[in-house]
Amino acid sequence: MTTGRSGRTVRDLRRGNRSAVLQRLYFGGPMSRQELGPATGLSSGSVSNVVGELVADGLLEEAGIVDSDGGRPRTLLRVAPGSAHMIGVDVGETRVRVELFDLTLTELARTELPLLPRGCYDVGPIVDHIEKGIATVLAEAGVGTERLLGVGVGVPGIVDRGAPGGAVVHGQTIGWDAVPLEELLRATGALPEEVPYIIDNGARTLGQAEMWFGAGRGARDAVVVLFGSGVGASLVTDGSPDGGTTQGTPLEWGHLTVSVRGRRCRCGALGCLEAYTGAESLLARWAERGGGPVDSVDEEEALSALLATARAGDPVAREVLEETAEYLGAGLSDLINLFRPERILIGGWAGLMLGPHILPAVREHATRYSLRHPAGRVTVGLGSLGPDAVTVGAATLPLSAFFATGGRRTAPEPHAEPPGWRTALEVRKGLL
Repeated sequence: MTTGRSGRTVRDLRRGNRSAVLQRLYFGGPMSRQELGPATGLSSGSVSNVVGELVADGLLEEAGIVDSDGGRPRTLLRVAPGSAHMIGVDVGETRVRVELFDLTLTELARTELPLLPRGCYDVGPIVDHIEKGIATVLAEAGVGTERLLGVGVGVPGIVDRGAPGGAVVHGQTIGWDAVPLEELLRATGALPEEVPYIIDNGARTLGQAEMWFGAGRGARDAVVVLFGSGVGASLVTDGSPDGGTTQGTPLEWGHLTVSVRGRRCRCGALGCLEAYTGAESLLARWAERGGGPVDSVDEEEALSALLATARAGDPVAREVLEETAEYLGAGLSDLINLFRPERILIGGWAGLMLGPHILPAVREHATRYSLRHPAGRVTVGLGSLGPDAVTVGAATLPLSAFFATGGRRTAPEPHAEPPGWRTALEVRKGLL
C-alpha cells in the first residue's frame, strides 16, 4: 500500500474523501457535483470519482435537476435513505425504548418495554428487553440485518471500553458495578458478529442528537443536560457549526456536591445536585411536605400531578418547584463558570415537562450564581428533539462510525476509545 509523507495511505485518502462527501450531503442537503467541490475542498476529479463509487455502492441517489444560470442543468445528489439502517436503544428510568431508523434517521419502527417492578435495573431483564426490542423492530419494519450498521445503546453511568470483553458499564445510581453489557448483549446471539453494539452514556447520546439535529446546531461550545429521574450532562467543545459528527464528553454533573452533609443521593453520597433536582428527589421532597400520593403512579404521572397542583395555587407544590429551579440554576452556574459554554440545553423527559414552568427562574438563578463575564455569553434553553432524543442520539453512534469509514459497513475494533472501525469484509478476511 502506497504511503505519502503524512503517513496516510491511498486507502486512507479515499476513505477521507468518501467521508467528506457523505457528510456534506448528509448535513447540507442535496447538492450537485459542482457544488460539492467547493463545499468539501476536493478537486472536481476527486468528487467525480467519489460520487461514482458512492452511487455504485447504493449510498447516493439523484434528488432532482436544477437549472444552472443558462448552462447545462445540474443533477442534485442526496444520501439514499434506504441504503442502511441503525437501531437506537435508550435504557431509561422506567422503560427500555428501541427504535429502528433508516440512514437519514427517519423512524421505521419502535417498541417500549417497561421495567417491572418500576425502577428495577436488574441486568438480565434489561438485556432481554434489548434483545426482544431489536427483534420486534426489525420484524415490524420487515428488514433484515444485512444493511444494519449497528445498535447504539444509551445507558446511565460511566462506560469503559477498555475491558477485554468490550464495553463495561459502571452505573452506581442503578446498582451496576462493572456490568459487561456489550459481552452480555453479544451472548444473546440476536445479531450477526459483524453488526456492532456501541454503548455510551445516555447524556452523551442526548447531546450528540441535539448538536447534530436539534437546538445545539450552530453552537461550538455547549452543555446539554439530561434531566430525568436523575440528572447528567454532556460537554461539547469546538463543535461543528453545521452539526456534523460532533461528539461530547459525558459529565457526572448530577453528583457534584451542592450541600455539604445534605440530602442522601441515590448514589449513596450526601448533598449531590441530583438529590435536589432529579425528578425522583423532587417528588420525594413534595411527598415529605404533604404532597400528593406518588408511590402508586409512575414518575411522569406524579410530576404531571405536581405541576397541576402548583398551577392550581398550592403553596407547597410551588415551593418545591421554586426550590428545584434555584438548585438547578446553581448547578448550571458551575457549568458556566467552569466551561464557559455559549449554549446550555435542557432535555430529558422531566426537563421538557418542567421547562415551560421553571425555565425563567432557572435562568435567573444561573445568572445570579455565575461570574458576570461567562454568564453574559451563555443562553439557557430547552432541547428541541423531544423525549426520544436519547434514542436518536444512540442511533448516531453507528452512524458516526459509518461516516468515519467513508460509508463502509463496519464492525468494532475491540477495546478502543474512541472505537476504531473495520469493514466487515476486512474482518472476515483477516486483513486488519
